[in-house]
Amino acid sequence: MPYEHTTDKGTYVLFTRAVELKGGRQQTIYFFTKKGNTPKSGGACELPAGKAVGINERTGLPYLKNA
Repeated sequence: MPYEHTTDKGTYVLFTRAVELKGGRQQTIYFFTKKGNTPKSGGACELPAGKAVGINERTGLPYLKNA
């Protein structure tokens, strides 16, 4: 079951994907998309261990931070 977070602006779903950095190292990134939208790549995921959801005060959008 993918992680969903509801804010004043709507409901967002957490996605993840692996990207390759300039040095050739692989990095896993996490990002939110509005419910109903699908990104070009990546898949929905659960909230990772050791992470918590924060809300950007200026934009009202969710982001992941260390717990």
